[in-house]
Amino acid sequence: MPLKKIQLKPGVNRENTRYTTEGGWYACDKIRFRYGTPEKIGGWEQVSNVNTFEGVARSLWPFSSLLAVGTNEKVYLMFGGAYFDITPIRRVTTPGTVSFSVTAGSNIMTVVDVGHGCITGDFVTFSGATGFGGNVTPAVIDQEYQVTVLTVDTYTVVLPVTANVYDEMYLDLDFVTPEYEIWETAETAVATYQINIGPAIQTPLSGWGAGPWGGGAWGIGSTSLESLRVWNLQNFGEDLIYGPKDGPLYYWDNSLGLTTRGVNLTSLSGASNVPTVQRLVLVSDTSRFVLAFGCNDYGSADQNLMLIRWSDQESAVSWTPAATNQAGSLQLSHGSEIVGVAQVRQEILVWTDISLYSLQYLGPPIVWGSQMLADNVSLISDRAMTTAAGVTYWMGEDKFYAYDGRVLTLPCDLRQYVFGDFNSNQSEQVFASTVERFNEVWWFYCSADNNTSSPDRYVVYNYLEKIWYYGTMDRTTWIDASIISDYPIAAYNNQLLYQESGVDDNSTGTTAAIESYITSSEFDIDDGHNFSFVWRVLPDITFRGSTAGSPNATLTLLPLQNSGSGYNNPASLGGSDDGAITRTAVVPVEQFTGQVNIRVRGRQMAMKIASDGIGVMWQLGSPRIDIRPDGRKS
Repeated sequence: MPLKKIQLKPGVNRENTRYTTEGGWYACDKIRFRYGTPEKIGGWEQVSNVNTFEGVARSLWPFSSLLAVGTNEKVYLMFGGAYFDITPIRRVTTPGTVSFSVTAGSNIMTVVDVGHGCITGDFVTFSGATGFGGNVTPAVIDQEYQVTVLTVDTYTVVLPVTANVYDEMYLDLDFVTPEYEIWETAETAVATYQINIGPAIQTPLSGWGAGPWGGGAWGIGSTSLESLRVWNLQNFGEDLIYGPKDGPLYYWDNSLGLTTRGVNLTSLSGASNVPTVQRLVLVSDTSRFVLAFGCNDYGSADQNLMLIRWSDQESAVSWTPAATNQAGSLQLSHGSEIVGVAQVRQEILVWTDISLYSLQYLGPPIVWGSQMLADNVSLISDRAMTTAAGVTYWMGEDKFYAYDGRVLTLPCDLRQYVFGDFNSNQSEQVFASTVERFNEVWWFYCSADNNTSSPDRYVVYNYLEKIWYYGTMDRTTWIDASIISDYPIAAYNNQLLYQESGVDDNSTGTTAAIESYITSSEFDIDDGHNFSFVWRVLPDITFRGSTAGSPNATLTLLPLQNSGSGYNNPASLGGSDDGAITRTAVVPVEQFTGQVNIRVRGRQMAMKIASDGIGVMWQLGSPRIDIRPDGRKS
């Protein structure tokens, strides 16, 4: 028989069996489709190989020449690869309020501060300490530490040295008790506490008050989840307005420099009726209002999860409605809580737990008006939406949606694959972003058994080709190329990474290969009527963009006797169903069509292309196989 060209439909489809989806692709990792054919994705490298941050980053916000980074422990501004801590201060003690003790031979210092208000992991900075003598000098104590709480009045910190000081009463003795505890009254010492840290993951809560009303037996309650710490970050000109989800709002003033911290918005001059708690915050493109969603009402400290309030135009501090300003509020009616918001062209989208609203600027006296766009829709997390090419896409609780002026269910060829292996107890970790260079929307999520602080799966929708593909990757947040970077930036393992930069994994400073592959659905001859025999393949693949001198990939044919039989004659068992494809020419357009000799026999077959070498990039074209009928067998 003549050579048969293999041209498969773009995109990966797992909504049916491998055999039913004949003519397409079925499994993949770290690939994308471009112009209808699969290729390996780009690599990633460290933004800084020196500086890291504390905590798990969930929020990134580029503005001016800065990048705001919100973690469960701190808030930073990244500039020039360095991180500047702008985490707000919760409390500063008066001199003498705190006292210290240390045991000789130990590096654990106990701190007494009545009603300190800390939780384990909080940060405190000491100043004005007198020290214990020996190597526990004032400079050793006067640093930033993370605390381990013992009681409501005491906690410990880990010193960078082991104490070698002893009380004067022991100096004339022939021996010193190594367990002797030394105290410092510290009349001059001051403790400066940063705001409490937040959870890195969703954690179960149980008992009275946990879960929905009536969800458990009387007096027992039910199990629910404590939200992870997510920061809402918005720039107000060159300044930053920020606040933790379900917390207060803070303000960082750019004119005061990178070494200053943000302050509570209520403390600024002219502040009036500023919300003291909010679920989400947004600065509008239209006329520059600050909008707080799920906040407390005027004159109340209680959080109203369906209330929207906004400041006066061009003001971050004036929130009291008056005839002379445009501050105001409105209450949404359909749902029990606001889940997410997104600013799109000419409107703000607001998701509740069961509906989607459009918020539009109408001017005085109404100022902002709402209109319900859809009912019975869901949003899986407050970061699970993104906008690309004028369309907003989001992940719901069991499917995907799009909004282009109409709310649409987005057809998904991977719906069962994604939601069938999904950890709903870590749904707040889901986040979406774009790689507009390749016309892609990415969602990251936790697989069913993953309870770590980092999503381990992603699914991609290519909105230009209207196809899906997926893979594995650990990231906690992601922004597309922006005013501060020509590459997407993602957070992983206490650092930021440039995505689609290079061809390898340089997340640790040591170059490592990125393993990528794609496997087709099954194909056959005469609708599976005959067994087939393949003895050679003419692979059509380009290694354009590779940095290795001789990049290579492996093309494998996977034969089956029938759909449920498993693969026959695999190379791992001594068969010859695969062949390495190595660059052999540079100039010709069809660079890599050298013949690969193999011996494969089966009723059905699948094709796999994979690479695991450093410096390798590849794109598959249209391979050809020499295939012929090989008899019939029951």
